[in-house]
Amino acid sequence: MIHGRVYLVGAGPGDPGLLTLRGRDILAQAEVVVYDALLSPRLLDHAPAGAERIYVGKRADRHTLPQDEINALLVERARAGKTVVRLKGGDPFVFGRGGEEALALADAGIDFEVVPGVTAGVAALAYAGIPATHREGASAIGMVTGHEAAEKDASSLDWGALARWPGTLVFYMGVKNLPAICQSLIDAGAPPDTPAAAVHWGTTSRQHTVAGTLTTLPDLAAEADLAPPAVIAVGQVVALRDRLAWFERRPLLGRRIVVTRARAQASALAERIEALGAEAVEAPAIRIEPPDNPAPLAAAAHDAGTFDWIVFTSVNGVEAFFGALADTGRDARALAGVRVATIGPATTARLAAFGLRTDLEPPTFTGAAVAQALAQAADLAGAAILLPRADIAPPDLARALAERGARVTEVTAYRTVPDASGAQAAVDHLARREVDWVTFTSSSTVRYFLDTVGADALKSSGARIASIGPTTSGTLREAGLEPTVEADPHTIPGLVDAILAYEA
Repeated sequence: MIHGRVYLVGAGPGDPGLLTLRGRDILAQAEVVVYDALLSPRLLDHAPAGAERIYVGKRADRHTLPQDEINALLVERARAGKTVVRLKGGDPFVFGRGGEEALALADAGIDFEVVPGVTAGVAALAYAGIPATHREGASAIGMVTGHEAAEKDASSLDWGALARWPGTLVFYMGVKNLPAICQSLIDAGAPPDTPAAAVHWGTTSRQHTVAGTLTTLPDLAAEADLAPPAVIAVGQVVALRDRLAWFERRPLLGRRIVVTRARAQASALAERIEALGAEAVEAPAIRIEPPDNPAPLAAAAHDAGTFDWIVFTSVNGVEAFFGALADTGRDARALAGVRVATIGPATTARLAAFGLRTDLEPPTFTGAAVAQALAQAADLAGAAILLPRADIAPPDLARALAERGARVTEVTAYRTVPDASGAQAAVDHLARREVDWVTFTSSSTVRYFLDTVGADALKSSGARIASIGPTTSGTLREAGLEPTVEADPHTIPGLVDAILAYEA
């Protein structure tokens, strides 16, 4: 019998950027992903689209599957010959029961590999501005379960040794037992004024830190309504937080922002807003696909050298055109003598990746402005202009060019189709009024998002709306929605800057 293989992969404590390169590469090979609670949904995007995804999350009050059934599931999928990724929060072998899963696999004769992850006891403290060790205040770090403190008589922990610990103590899963943990340390001889802190949802946009001392922290945590997940840090290094806190000073911390761009393009916007402290909820409203009939684009690419101008209105148009050009066995040299116009810096940058500089980048990204800029740059009477565009591109640009005497060839370079794959998450967040912003980067994202979610649901959610430009804003207004902000310039960085300016 040929068995598959199981990878126990540590996903880190919450920030999807803390997944290791090895973990990412293993996920890309997965046929089955068995994943925990508390993980960023974006991590699953690293797995192939056809991979089986099985949620086995555990929370304090509910377990999707008991541990023995999780173990059996891993064995069963591996015996079926599958490549299985067990994606676990933090590190698999640090309070993650990964050791139990590894033993079950070993007993069953299943090959496995452990891919370590960043554990919350280090990462959450770092994001809170608390160094786990410091030459002048902590020469050791101790990682301790917080489950046992409520029953001190039965505890296997040596509280006397912990009270004398020469450095930092980090308690996992100890929020419910926080008063008992602090009191146990004090009773065992720890100074009552020892600095202590609890970091809630560490490394995520929901991170919140409560800091005090062993005496004051329980009441401070109760006042803050602190709930799991959180780690508790005890030691002199906690006092450095006032000077070293960096993550919680980010301008969009705590904000949840819905990204409606196509999934393949969403990462640039999601990464920008997450770098500013926000949580990105990817709810792609559109998906980019090849044209139903590729012949017109292929013919235009074959005849590329016969045009006076090629106008690229999007990154997708650039990629589709040069893909078609490559299919003819040629490259950018086929455009010798052809002038090129691009709309937007992202399109210009993508063109440069193919070895070409744009001849014209109009400052305003509308059809009328592009036509006017072209007319100012050259005599359009009789000029042959190619427009490789989306199937749903508005006709204003082609019409404006034709009115100036140009011979316009408009071909479908790609199709924009609805994508409701992330709609349910957006619907749920909106219904619970948990969304601060919804971003729209094109008219098609507006139309398809509202087709799925509904304009009324967006209105009643209280979420603010960020539009990338006037055309997109016009589509929003047609649906009865007024954008809160409009990007200027009409780019992804401009969109983020508009949100920042409003928040400020």
